[in-house]
Amino acid sequence: MPTKTAAKKQTKKPKTKDFVPNIVAFACNWCSYAGADNAGVNRLQHNPNFRIIRTMCSGRVTPGFVIKALKLGADGVLVSGCHFGDCHYIFGNYRAVEQFEKTKALVKTLGLDEKRVRLEWVSAAEGPRWAELMNEFVEQITQLGPSPLGNNERH
Repeated sequence: MPTKTAAKKQTKKPKTKDFVPNIVAFACNWCSYAGADNAGVNRLQHNPNFRIIRTMCSGRVTPGFVIKALKLGADGVLVSGCHFGDCHYIFGNYRAVEQFEKTKALVKTLGLDEKRVRLEWVSAAEGPRWAELMNEFVEQITQLGPSPLGNNERH
C-alpha cells in the first residue's frame, strides 16, 4: 500500500518553473529543416526541447499530424516551411496556410489554447531566425504549462 507521502507526490501538478515542454517541429525539407541545420552548424544557442520531423513540404502537414503529436505528449507543435514564392512545390506553403487554419479550428474545438500550435516561415539561410523562433516558442509553451491532451508523463 502506498504511503501518504507517495500519494501526495503522485497528485502534485508540476510547477511551471520545473516544467520542461516537449515540442514537435514539422519542418519543410527544403527550407526550414535546412534553417535548423544552419543554426546547429553555426552553433547558435537555442533551446533543445524540440524534436524535428522532416517533411517534404509544409503543405503536407495535416491537422491529423498535429493532433497526433499533441495526443502522444507534445505540449506544442510548430509547422515551418518556405517563404511565399520560394516553395519548391510552387504552392505548398499556401496549402500549409489552409491546413493550419483547419488545425487551429480543431485545436480550439478540443478546448486547447491556440498558442500551442504555430505556423512560421524559415528559409535555409535563416539559422539565427530558427534559433530565435525555437527559444520564443519554447518559452511560450513553458508559460502555458503541460498540455491537457495526451500522455504527459515525463521521463
